[in-house]
Amino acid sequence: MAETYIIEPDLNFIKEVGALGGEDLKKCYQCATCSVACPISPETKPFPRKEMIAASWGLKDKLVGNSDIWLCHNCGDCSTRCPREAKPGDVLAAIRAYTISEYAQPKALARAMKNPKMLPVLLAIPAVLFLVVGKITGLLNFTPDLSEGIKHYKFFSTWLVDMHMVPAAIFAVAVFALSLKRFLGDIHQNALAEGKTTKETIEAGGFIVAFLKVIPTILLHRKFSECTENKDREIAHLLTLYGFIGLFIVTSVIFVLIYGSYLLPDGPVHGPWSQLNPIKWLANLAGVSLIVGTSLMIKNRSSKKDQASGYWDWYLIYLAFGLGVTGMGAQLTRLAGWATVSFATYYIHLILVFSLIAYLPFSKLAHLVYRTVAMTYNEYAGRNF
Repeated sequence: MAETYIIEPDLNFIKEVGALGGEDLKKCYQCATCSVACPISPETKPFPRKEMIAASWGLKDKLVGNSDIWLCHNCGDCSTRCPREAKPGDVLAAIRAYTISEYAQPKALARAMKNPKMLPVLLAIPAVLFLVVGKITGLLNFTPDLSEGIKHYKFFSTWLVDMHMVPAAIFAVAVFALSLKRFLGDIHQNALAEGKTTKETIEAGGFIVAFLKVIPTILLHRKFSECTENKDREIAHLLTLYGFIGLFIVTSVIFVLIYGSYLLPDGPVHGPWSQLNPIKWLANLAGVSLIVGTSLMIKNRSSKKDQASGYWDWYLIYLAFGLGVTGMGAQLTRLAGWATVSFATYYIHLILVFSLIAYLPFSKLAHLVYRTVAMTYNEYAGRNF
């Protein structure tokens, strides 16, 4: 006798998916064209048909802890070929957005990140913190000495910056650690239940080896190259990714150099760095890469009228674009000798940097972490993808 499975639809989940860009979900009539059309779907238990079924029925537990939703790169092939215009790619993107909010804690912050009305509040938090803490500690100087040129650290002390950025980074790491522990446990249990793996436990050594194997795929965006409809997104994503990587390297190196130099007899070494310094070359190159990459993203998304692009998507794109513009703008206005404009631009840049770091586990950028973990798990489990 066949095993009985009781379906308990989560109607609120269906509504949330619709609100996040999957409003055409109910048009799906299960023809499986999407799974056939997808160039990167596994041969066994292919997506996104089974995900469309689960979403239509409101089976939240089968989707939130499902690694396959992260293997989808929203290339658009399935949505273009869907005879009912159910837009499976948009539905899976909406499920991923829901999943990020579901795992991230605290929930209040997760809800705020999805609400455009809360954006002014989220940006005001670092803006006010910088001013209040700077005033109390005396690390914020509105009348810095300009006799030796414009130096941002004389306006906004390095200590003031890092006493906000370091805790924000620790907070983000802690949120990710707790979220990914649950996420990895859930996708493993789902994989066992669906027969995607026979491994009873996840071994740390094997998982690390799998991670190393998927890094080239991620860094080279190999999955994007297999897409056809949205292939033009490949360059934009690569430029943005390498822009972030380059700026992360620059920030880490400067952080070590500044605080390491406190041990030197002559004291700490602050900027601005020479334009001939290799670190400055990397910073400028990464900054330009970020601006160009996000500009292409804005252009590409604006031209795709048939694909869902909501606040969740635009927040990250414009935040990244703003980071690049204000970072480069603070430098160019400094070189031009426009002190007031340079300091104001630098202040805005710091607000955006804080927002990127502190809110990262709750924003769409978290997909970089979740997708990496999901791809690593599937490599570890021996899933063909």
